[in-house]
Amino acid sequence: MAMNLKEIEKMIKESLPDAIVEIQDLAGDGNHYSATVTSSKFSGKSKIEQHKMVYNSLKGRMGNELHALAIKTKEN
Repeated sequence: MAMNLKEIEKMIKESLPDAIVEIQDLAGDGNHYSATVTSSKFSGKSKIEQHKMVYNSLKGRMGNELHALAIKTKEN
């Protein structure tokens, strides 16, 4: 079962409460998304650490319910 935009946004915001999350459905199929996440929690972290924080917020759904998610992170 695919995840929808609101589910992805909710999970990211639960983990990163101050995050500004912008998500796009890239293919219109509910399986390929792009997310831009802006959070003060990214301050002092490498891009890899920032991306891991976002992936961890999805609690194992990446690769299962969520097929593909391109992530762009920004410090707030």
